[in-house]
Amino acid sequence: MTTRTTTDTKPAPAAGRPSLWRDASFSAVLAGLIAVLVSYSGPLVIVLSAASAGGLTREQTGSWVWALSLGSGLTCLGLSLYTRMPIVTAWSTPGAALLVTSLGSYSYPEAIGAFVVTGVLITVIGVTGVFGRLMRRVPAAVVSAMLAGILFSFGTGVFTSVKSAPWTAGGVLLGYLLAKRFLPRYAVLVALVVGVACSAATSRLHVRIEAFEIARPEWTTPHLSVPALIGIAVPLLVATLASQNAPGMGVLAASGYTPNDRVLIGSTGAVSTLLAPFGSHAINLAAITAAICTGPEAHHDPRRRYVAGVSCGVFYLIVGMFGSTLVALFAGLPKELVAAVAGVALFGALASGLTGAMADDEHREAALITFLATASGVTIGGIGSAFWGLIAGVLAHVVLSWGRFSPRRGSRP
Repeated sequence: MTTRTTTDTKPAPAAGRPSLWRDASFSAVLAGLIAVLVSYSGPLVIVLSAASAGGLTREQTGSWVWALSLGSGLTCLGLSLYTRMPIVTAWSTPGAALLVTSLGSYSYPEAIGAFVVTGVLITVIGVTGVFGRLMRRVPAAVVSAMLAGILFSFGTGVFTSVKSAPWTAGGVLLGYLLAKRFLPRYAVLVALVVGVACSAATSRLHVRIEAFEIARPEWTTPHLSVPALIGIAVPLLVATLASQNAPGMGVLAASGYTPNDRVLIGSTGAVSTLLAPFGSHAINLAAITAAICTGPEAHHDPRRRYVAGVSCGVFYLIVGMFGSTLVALFAGLPKELVAAVAGVALFGALASGLTGAMADDEHREAALITFLATASGVTIGGIGSAFWGLIAGVLAHVVLSWGRFSPRRGSRP
């Protein structure tokens, strides 16, 4: 396999000393808000389902949401400021999905013990550089194709939402197109405002907040259990690394950044470990919400998109502070509105992924296989299609390039 380099596309360092105040922009802050909106309107439902299946109390569930929000917020904020890249993190969605069926088989302290072990293992894998070395062996076209495959369903979701909510989704798309023509920097904001207005006009907006309540974290002493380590820790580790961190690194690379895998994976693993006793099952790099913050919609200058990651972290912390109150706010938004806004916000990232995937003649067929496998949404062994698309693309690359170079002279025959 070939080693990918991003020297030509890496954003150049900003002139002078970086300043968050000077680099801040409305579009970047909005991108962070939309990323958080998407996170709480979709993946959090899986976490709540897992909590219900595991028989958790209201206090334990609230602590779980608080820990996930705090971990995501701190890592988004800290890593974005440290690296000056739009680093967006979240909780492991496939990890939460597997907990829906497995959490009820173990006591809650045993599950917490498995979360702690998972966090420690991810930290070790991250700081040793093993994960990064594997990712750097993947051709850039394959990574771009994986990104495009991940985002494909969100792009089509704009149009499938028109069927069930034509006024809401149609209003989002029309508002985006008109603003893109006359106010391109505010296209996503206009789409969001128009979508909310259309939802309210058609009585599809159901947001009720009875009272603001400050979240209260609850400590659970971990208990190590071999069955729980096998049934929770092992699949959670694989799902988090393969279905979350690998695509997350790919999104950053496809956007022209050169992320430090040791810092990113190691930091998210360490934060996961520290917050595990409060319920956090895994904090990791995001992929879909990251694409909202790494694309041109966040800012036309890649050097100033890190503000979107900072914004995302701040909004995570705000939601975490009020816990279930703001979660109820996000849950009251119609799913068609969230799908349509997320879709138009990802148009730029999807276009970049498709361009990067098809630009290189040498890797085009492997990239196509990656895109199709990822976009298929197939899940095997609890691992999502992003990982299997990556594996399929790498295998295709190996097969198609096998023997292409002369073993003696190292040149094409």
